[in-house]
Amino acid sequence: MGVIVLGLMLLSLTIWLGLLCFWGQFWRTDQQLEVRETQLQSLPMVCAVVPARNEAELLPTTLRSLLLQDYPGSLKVFLVDDRSTDGTANFAEGVAHTLGKPEQLHIISGESLPPGWSGKLWAVEQGINSASLFAPDYFLLTDADIEHDPGNLRRLVAKAVQEDLDLVSVIVRLRCESFWEKLLIPAFVFFFQKLYPFRWVNNLNNPTAAAAGGSILIAREALERIGGIQVIRQALIDDCALANAVKQIGRQSNSSFSPASPGRIWLGLSILTQSVRPYNSLGTIWDMVARSAYAQLNYSPLVLVGTLVGMILIYLVPPVCVILGAVWGNWAIALTGLLGWFLMTLAYYPTIRFYKCSPWLALSLPAIAFLYTLMTLDSALRHWQGRGGAWKGRVYPNPDNL
Repeated sequence: MGVIVLGLMLLSLTIWLGLLCFWGQFWRTDQQLEVRETQLQSLPMVCAVVPARNEAELLPTTLRSLLLQDYPGSLKVFLVDDRSTDGTANFAEGVAHTLGKPEQLHIISGESLPPGWSGKLWAVEQGINSASLFAPDYFLLTDADIEHDPGNLRRLVAKAVQEDLDLVSVIVRLRCESFWEKLLIPAFVFFFQKLYPFRWVNNLNNPTAAAAGGSILIAREALERIGGIQVIRQALIDDCALANAVKQIGRQSNSSFSPASPGRIWLGLSILTQSVRPYNSLGTIWDMVARSAYAQLNYSPLVLVGTLVGMILIYLVPPVCVILGAVWGNWAIALTGLLGWFLMTLAYYPTIRFYKCSPWLALSLPAIAFLYTLMTLDSALRHWQGRGGAWKGRVYPNPDNL
């Protein structure tokens, strides 16, 4: 038995060494939009599209931050009221009038959800259709729970223009105030970075593609090139689907003898722009993860089993080996388990530091991973029970039925 346990621990240790050395340096947090200030030489026109469904409570903060951007070029905001019942449109109008910018805000009353679309993407599609009448250079796709730093749009546009990027996106700082937020939210970002190492995403020659839906700046030409939002209309993980479409379809070559080059995308972290949506309980975070975790696995039972086994092997085997080694008096197993636990703590610490949480939380990654494993399993169960993808009062039980 001891030999089997030691073998599993050595395998776990080998995986961690491979992740740290060869997996795109996913654990680092240095890909940040605000690393350096940039100056704009040109002033492209930007239209921001904000899908909003029952967001009246947040708009006085979030919409205000969007209307008060210090961007020196033209910015128009298109808020799509997605059949809200809480007076979202009235609150939005009130914010714009209070700031003296009613002409900058365009409110669109969302139409009924047609077959084959997810609710958010249908709202985004309507906003883009209205904004396209102004022929903007870029669209800013953002959520109604995002409080933008005053310089966020200016930095996004400068990044896109100066580096000739088709899409620029940042993972905004998620709220991290309550106990459950401090315990689980940094890990959410950590696991995302492990799935999509930023250096791979930002490498033109690597097929990995990802984006964060809270803040995406996309060139109008790039959006038209991929066929518009409708090409991802069924996606629950729409941000990554959009980034993948942009990168994979790429740019047409000027020469008929040269293949198209990949689309240029960039993904990083923001230390200033943040989400104000609270996740004060385990249940709210659980629902957020369970909503799309199984979709991330392409609804594959085989991939689900592999993921569950992988999570157990990578995150749970090391602490279990420490305990078993101590109980059995087998110090080879205990010390190997400690080394594996140390490596995962080392990998997680930069994210904990980025979120300004207690360093001791880095040691809790095995327990956190166990909870995320249960959330992933629950996501599959919800899908099989016809309750998958629930969000804002809508349920998308099967991607084929959207």
